[in-house]
Amino acid sequence: MKKYIAELLGAFLLTLVVILSLAGQFPVSTPILAGLTLGLFVYTAGGISGAHINPAVTIGIWSLGKITPPEAAKYIVAQFAGALLALWVGSLFTGATASLNFMGGSNTMIVGAAEFLGTIIFTFGIAAVVLGKIPTDITGVVIGGSLLLGLSLAAIKSNAVLNPAVALGIGSFSWMYLLAPIAGSLVGMNLYKWLVGQRSL
Repeated sequence: MKKYIAELLGAFLLTLVVILSLAGQFPVSTPILAGLTLGLFVYTAGGISGAHINPAVTIGIWSLGKITPPEAAKYIVAQFAGALLALWVGSLFTGATASLNFMGGSNTMIVGAAEFLGTIIFTFGIAAVVLGKIPTDITGVVIGGSLLLGLSLAAIKSNAVLNPAVALGIGSFSWMYLLAPIAGSLVGMNLYKWLVGQRSL
């Protein structure tokens, strides 16, 4: 149960930081804040749940054989629950009315391409950590930095989310913000696995 709570808490904190940043509550950019939040959570809670806090990441890690389908499903439920909780808390902090906008994000192909490519970069770094190619003491730096780079690239043509749960929490959810990060995660993680020649477990 603790790992599901950790995933819920991680998705909650990441989504809340993004909500508050978009509302103008922080003096630094949203991608930097998101990268810092994820990197710190990797260090603090990575030993509990692996710190996926992203349905696309969980699906990518499943494709590497590092999590079972039932566990992955529970992780994803916890992640979306955390994002929805952040939507409610964020509305209290910002004074906005909490509302779900299930298809509030753009569905254009260019948005999907941006989210897809950004997620490839992001999850390429995650795969290096998951497959044991990165020293433990810098895992948070690698993952947080990979997110920052992926977000920066995606921001050229999309809202730069790379996370379906966060997309729901900030009202940027659409088929492109759901499917493109999943596809990007599958490609990014398995591309890294292929490059290093690591077999599935």
